[in-house]
Amino acid sequence: MASSADEGSEAPWTPSTVLVTGGAGFIGSHACVELLEHGYEVIVVDDYSNSTSQVFARMERIAGRFVGAVYELDIRDRHALSAVFDRHSVDAVVHFAAHKAAGRSTRMPIEYYDINVGGTTALLAAMHEHGVHRLVYPSSGAVYGDAGRGLLDESTPARPTSPYAASKWICEQILADVCRRHPEYTVLCLRYTTTAGAHPSGLLGEDTRSASDHLLPHLAQVADGRRERLEVFGNDYPTPDGTAIRDYLHVMDAIDAHRVALDHFADGPGMHVYNVGVGKGSSVLDVVSAFATECGRPVPYDSGPRRPGDVAELVVDPTAVTRAWGWHPTRDLTDLCRDAWRFQRLNPHGYADSAWRPDPKE
Repeated sequence: MASSADEGSEAPWTPSTVLVTGGAGFIGSHACVELLEHGYEVIVVDDYSNSTSQVFARMERIAGRFVGAVYELDIRDRHALSAVFDRHSVDAVVHFAAHKAAGRSTRMPIEYYDINVGGTTALLAAMHEHGVHRLVYPSSGAVYGDAGRGLLDESTPARPTSPYAASKWICEQILADVCRRHPEYTVLCLRYTTTAGAHPSGLLGEDTRSASDHLLPHLAQVADGRRERLEVFGNDYPTPDGTAIRDYLHVMDAIDAHRVALDHFADGPGMHVYNVGVGKGSSVLDVVSAFATECGRPVPYDSGPRRPGDVAELVVDPTAVTRAWGWHPTRDLTDLCRDAWRFQRLNPHGYADSAWRPDPKE
């Protein structure tokens, strides 16, 4: 369980109350459960534009306790956000609130910059006003963009190819500048890769309503007969089978990295950037094959044109975070597909209509 060290104690400082922005979303909801299970007090803000409040009963079912408070607000609403900090003694922030679909961002770049960059600066203003100087920032391996093949480490120059990736890179530069000018800040920036899968209970997962451009939810719907065929974007990339290669990270491994990050604010102030991934690439057709094996049925697909902003290959080197924090992934593509399929079977229409209902007696 996390606790704040007493003044004068030599024990490393760790936060006890954590504000999670976007805490009702796919990764955010899993992170809240992880933090609750490790004894943190969790405060959530979310506008439900890409999520649903139905996840909170599921969080409580898994963790055995509820989040401390939930506020429905737009992260860009500085007045409402400041009021949250007024009400709670926040030790640290994990900032998931953002739009996340690279392909969609090419069709609506202004909205992506407004929400992803504007939301981050609004959050920083509220933190600064209330003396909160510790932030875990979930960035993206997408900032590397068209950097080439092979493992990409943290020294690889950023070459974002979509407004989504560019918005994450801009936020990284803002955060680095804040840390240079305000030495009391500690920002732990995690560049993680394509995140998918679901909680092993099947109660939390990636709701298809908020995953319009994501491979795994679409695969699951095709396997479940709710879509006729999967559309594969591009089959002419310079890869072994012509489809794009990504580093697929199980959501449970991703949120474990965020929880571990909270233990490392005491490592020193400033901006610290780490890749979080498996370090192994899988093509789209590799994932299709793995998913078909797990669900026990073929997954028909059609090949279409490449999506704007996509690159042939993106695989990160997680060596630095393993060396610094001892973090490493413990799940593979088989686990990822198995858990995504379980969530689909239990929640065929997403959170709106699923096989699970909270027991009113619990």
